[in-house]
Amino acid sequence: MMRDITWIRKFGMQTKTHARHRGFTLIEMMVVLAIIGVLAALIVPNVLGRADEARVTAARTDIANLSNALKLYKLDNQSYPSAEQGLAALVAKPTQDPVPTAWRVYVEKLPQDPWGRPYQYLNPGVHGEVDVLSLGADGQPGGNGFNADIGSWQ
Repeated sequence: MMRDITWIRKFGMQTKTHARHRGFTLIEMMVVLAIIGVLAALIVPNVLGRADEARVTAARTDIANLSNALKLYKLDNQSYPSAEQGLAALVAKPTQDPVPTAWRVYVEKLPQDPWGRPYQYLNPGVHGEVDVLSLGADGQPGGNGFNADIGSWQ
C-alpha cells in the first residue's frame, strides 16, 4: 500500500487529499463576477425606484392605523381628541378639556412618518371630520409625486 502512494507521488499524480486543496482559477472567478454584474444590472434599477413607493405605502398604512384608533377613541369618548390634544391623546390620557371619560391606550407609540416627521392631525379636518396626514417627502404642504401630502381622505 505504501509503495502505491510513493509511486503516485513520484509520477506527479495527485491523491484525493491534494485535489481538495485546489483553488478557483482566474477564469472561474471572472465568470462568477460577470454573472453577478449582469444580475446587478438587471435588478438594481428595479429596486432603487421602489424605495419612495415603499415610503408612501408605509405612510398610508400608518395613517389608516391612526384613523382606526381615532374612530375607537370617538366610540369610547363620544368625540375625537381636540386639536390641542392631538394624536398624543391616543397614547396618554389628556389632562386638558375635554378630558375623556372612558380613555384607554389606543396605540402603544405614535409612529413618525417614513421621512422622520410626526404625522399631522387636524380637528376639524379639511377633508373629513378629522384629518391625519403626512406632508410627504419634502415636508411642505401640497406638492406632486412623492412630495404630495398623504392623508386619511385618500
